[in-house]
Amino acid sequence: MNDTISKVREHYSSTNLTERIKSALATFTREGQRLTVDQLAPLDQFHTRGILATAELATAAGLDAATRVLDVGCGVGGPARYLASTFSCQVTGVDLSPGFIDAARYLTGRCELSDRVTFQVGDAVHLPFEDAAFDTVFLQHVAMNIEDRAALYAEVHRILTSGGRFVTYDVVLRDGDVVYPVPWARDGSTSFLLSEGDTRTALERAGFKVALWRVDTQTAPDWFKAAMAGSPPGGLNLGVVMGADFPALTGNLARNLRENRLGVLSAVLTRG
Repeated sequence: MNDTISKVREHYSSTNLTERIKSALATFTREGQRLTVDQLAPLDQFHTRGILATAELATAAGLDAATRVLDVGCGVGGPARYLASTFSCQVTGVDLSPGFIDAARYLTGRCELSDRVTFQVGDAVHLPFEDAAFDTVFLQHVAMNIEDRAALYAEVHRILTSGGRFVTYDVVLRDGDVVYPVPWARDGSTSFLLSEGDTRTALERAGFKVALWRVDTQTAPDWFKAAMAGSPPGGLNLGVVMGADFPALTGNLARNLRENRLGVLSAVLTRG
């Protein structure tokens, strides 16, 4: 494992994560009681605009019960559970962090979705799947941590069926220097942001054709403002997973978006 991957894995390593999640859940439900996707949304959607963004992109991708979906960089499994619950499709989640995968399996069991959603540890640029194994791939707020963007997109292209859909939702560079730390990186050593133009060029070189392309500079900052104002202290939120300083990291991301240093790209692409 190279040094960069080790640093990224360390950034997302949380001690006793599953036990901490259990403790947070115990404040409003007993162990063993079934949970819903909506209940967990404040805790398990690791990206700007949360479950709303996942829902919009899933609709744009045209998912149905027959779609085989891979969620790359799945975190603790929120988007994967949403897709399986909403569209009755089979979803596989892959993440670099063993702690995230353990928590994802636990939460999926609590949602009674283990028959439709599975998880495993894996590297996004060396996916442990055969060619053309999936119909749709989701990649949400993951590419910013991957230095070899060409290898990432080539690997997604490899495991997609011909005509398959690639859904990517990531942060892109705009104007000015990025203010760190942010949710995906404490500093620039593990942050590999590209501009909108360079991202599109890399995707097209990998063999993808654009079906939907949108860069948001306003809705995301508004969402952050509302989310931070409405998040009760001690409630279910990403701080349970990412630590006590998560509000500060999120605040920096909101500032970067507000000051047009960054934008949020929503894209649906077709494999050629």
